[in-house]
Amino acid sequence: MNKDKIFKLAKGFRGRAKNCIRIARERVEKALQYSYRDRRNKKRDMRSLWIQRINAGTRLHGVNYGNFMHGLMKENIQLNRKVLSEISMHEPHSFKALVDISRTAFPGNKSSVVLLEKKAFQLFYEW
Repeated sequence: MNKDKIFKLAKGFRGRAKNCIRIARERVEKALQYSYRDRRNKKRDMRSLWIQRINAGTRLHGVNYGNFMHGLMKENIQLNRKVLSEISMHEPHSFKALVDISRTAFPGNKSSVVLLEKKAFQLFYEW
């Protein structure tokens, strides 16, 4: 890259990295490496965020994430994690219906509900 392009990309950098060509070139190259890497990491981070949101929504109804997803797979409900996380945040009644469908499809989901209700009952009367 020529000098003008380097300085254009280095605009906003601190210290001599914005106006000294040698340092600016090194900083711009490193910044481009970071941006290349983080375009891939962003996808990874978003998937992780969706899974955390789904897990939080399912645990409110006494099911963990793995059992919930397994139940959906058995029922052949093909909603991706992005859509499921949006439903869990913005439409709790629809999400509860999905949790109930998953619970009936996978027997591992049933026992956790009884334990959750017992814990809630105990906590209520400890107050």
